[in-house]
Amino acid sequence: MTTRRKILFGVLGFYAFALVAIVAIFGFTRQDNEEFAPQNEFRLETWIDLPGPLDINKAVMYLIIAGILTTVTMIWIANRMQARPNRVQTAVEALYSLMRDNITYGNMDDKMARKWFPFIGALFLFIWFNNLIGYIPLPTNTEHPFTLLGVEIPAFAIYAATANLSIPLVLALIVFVSYTAEGIRAKGVGGYLKSLIPAGVTGGMAVFIFVLEFLSNFMRLISLSVRLFANILAGHLIILFMSGGLAVLLGLEVLGVLTLPIGIALFLFEVGLVATLQAFIFATLTAIYLGGAVAEHH
Repeated sequence: MTTRRKILFGVLGFYAFALVAIVAIFGFTRQDNEEFAPQNEFRLETWIDLPGPLDINKAVMYLIIAGILTTVTMIWIANRMQARPNRVQTAVEALYSLMRDNITYGNMDDKMARKWFPFIGALFLFIWFNNLIGYIPLPTNTEHPFTLLGVEIPAFAIYAATANLSIPLVLALIVFVSYTAEGIRAKGVGGYLKSLIPAGVTGGMAVFIFVLEFLSNFMRLISLSVRLFANILAGHLIILFMSGGLAVLLGLEVLGVLTLPIGIALFLFEVGLVATLQAFIFATLTAIYLGGAVAEHH
């Protein structure tokens, strides 16, 4: 028997033993859940009450952390570039190449790319950091604090600011204003509106196409914001359910043993792929919209 099979059978054996032990201890009795509400994990409770809409909550904290990480890490790395790069610098250069060559220069001409690369790169990094730190358990659950040395500390939980629709929507609005202003600057108001109609289309069909294209520009706000919001929110909810939330809701302890490995696998999948992929898609679509706004025809 190969080493890989031995490890596999060992893991399966331990898993089966744990399952039998949980059933022997707790049985299959069901307990009603009256306290746990999964949606409360995403409730934004006010931490610091400021005048107007400037309250401080956990979403603001995550945005501040992501902003600091975006700024500090890149400045720190940029000041330590070496002629013979180490592993960290190699990884950073690969990320830089992704943002510059694949996302920015791959979707607009060189002049536009040079102008908008700092914006697109910062947007990618900001969303990426927001997504990544959303999978780090931080003391943000103020609904269920625990006491440590007489001090109440919020319970640890995972939360992403991008799982709140308002954050992706604001980013989408910034992108919308940016590519609309760029199109008007390059072509004028009339020229930009005319560019929404493909070349060669005239008459009633031109009016119909114009209305569709005009509306589709506003639909981009939904496509950009909801795609990011829905993917991050769904990922966090699935991890929450598979890591024990479902067992608590149904009142079956043994179910937690069955779903926990799935929760761990989903957690690794979200961190390893989804967090980066969603930032990449948002930044790429931004570059496409900016490039299309100054193109002769869509």
